[in-house]
Amino acid sequence: MNIVIIEDEHLAAEKLERYLLKFDTNIKILKVLSSISESINWFECNQNYDVIFMDIQLTDGLSFEIFNHVKINKPVIFATAFDEFAVDAFKVNSIDYILKPITFTDVSKAMNKLKIMETIFNAETVSKVVDKIKIKKEKDRFLVRLGNHIHSIKTEEIALFYAEGRTVYLVTKENKKYIIDFKLEDVHKVLSASLFFRVNRSFIININAFKDVIVYSNSRLKVIPTMVLEKEIIVSREKVNAFKTWLEGV
Repeated sequence: MNIVIIEDEHLAAEKLERYLLKFDTNIKILKVLSSISESINWFECNQNYDVIFMDIQLTDGLSFEIFNHVKINKPVIFATAFDEFAVDAFKVNSIDYILKPITFTDVSKAMNKLKIMETIFNAETVSKVVDKIKIKKEKDRFLVRLGNHIHSIKTEEIALFYAEGRTVYLVTKENKKYIIDFKLEDVHKVLSASLFFRVNRSFIININAFKDVIVYSNSRLKVIPTMVLEKEIIVSREKVNAFKTWLEGV
């Protein structure tokens, strides 16, 4: 098995290599890369590898940037000191997410998971499995509490989310409002990008839950929701172009 390691800390890369060879002496460490730019250049010319062990926080940025420049069609196992990138990791070809400091047990579990996937699925279908994992990370419903009752709200029935101080509200298309136990930025990470858009720091809206968009002052836009809402929904100036692109479905 040919493995590529993307890690900017020399000692961490050596430790990972040692654990991998302890797991299986037949493993070949094909390349150790230490930056986004170096990784992009290498992957542009090399595809003869089986799996990537990838750190997230590199000296020149987040390693997710690599996927914006080259096609990675092999499984990725992330090894990082940060737990807040787990959702983003599963939006690419991730099959596991290890938190540093890594142990031999962590590496063994990740490699055994990879072997199980290879046993069940051939190489042509592994990418499809990864896509299914990614889809599962997009929430299709939210649990809300009303008094002593707990309700399950389908995501497609939600008109918008908005924050008021530290409180985040979910509003349905039927104009029912619930408090949810999420930060707005965390909500945004688990929503479909084609269905929902964060128009400013306080609002995330459903593309099917507004009836008009009006040109507003200072090059901004005002969104008119389908339901009655006391608050104004203003698309911040820096997001206007992205908002228009989203409306076009690009």
